[in-house]
Amino acid sequence: MAVGIFDSGLGGLTVLEAVSKRLPDVPFVYFGDNAHAPYGVRDAEDVYQLTTSAVARMWEEGCDLVILACNTASAAALRRMQESWVPTNKRVLGVFVPLIEAMTERQWGDNSPPREVAVQHVALFATPATVSSRAFQRELAFRAIGVDVEAQACGGVVDAIEDGDLILAEALVRSHVDALKRKMPHPEAAILGCTHYPLMEEIFADALGPEVKVYSQANLVAESLADYLGRHPKMVGEGQNSVFLTTGNPRVVSNRATQFLRRKIEFVSA
Repeated sequence: MAVGIFDSGLGGLTVLEAVSKRLPDVPFVYFGDNAHAPYGVRDAEDVYQLTTSAVARMWEEGCDLVILACNTASAAALRRMQESWVPTNKRVLGVFVPLIEAMTERQWGDNSPPREVAVQHVALFATPATVSSRAFQRELAFRAIGVDVEAQACGGVVDAIEDGDLILAEALVRSHVDALKRKMPHPEAAILGCTHYPLMEEIFADALGPEVKVYSQANLVAESLADYLGRHPKMVGEGQNSVFLTTGNPRVVSNRATQFLRRKIEFVSA
């Protein structure tokens, strides 16, 4: 009865922690494509091929439902996968929609026409590939009107986090926030559109200031997944064991994951 959690690297561990706490009886298969991280500088076709390969591997582990806990994969590959690749007995879901639903105060599955919402000025921090895809703006437009979104491509942040250089990551975050504020001086809300970024959430919040509400994805995805499995219990696959898979060096990835989560994590080769 396993559910898959996929990310290009370690960022999806923030989602894994949240969903594990929310659904303690469900085993999760985590796949980190560390050998090819970061995805945020790759083109859409490359991201699609890497993501489908990883998801197929997770199906082998008994996961009928896989969460793309990678915003770049959700932006560049998810729609194509759902339309032409995912078989009818499987599901692949992304991480954008739960966040947008929270920001626009919608319940899951509310497909009513777009309407005006309280938040009018939104800062989006994401990878270059996610920003160029405009997937966030497209999903938001289905639900809200009149929202001004200013996107900031945060080059280098994921690389620094994956390398364990949190001092560099902090400096880059502050630089990107400064760049965003030059374009949008007074955002009302900020979206951390990469699952690596919650590891730097306090830095984002400090740089943005107390008047800006910061939306991070992990807990929102956890609640959305719990709701989805409550309505679709058969989508919990046949897998019985939690496992951490990586395309990278298992020892190095395990050490970094242990550092991030502050508990022992053991990755094996995918």
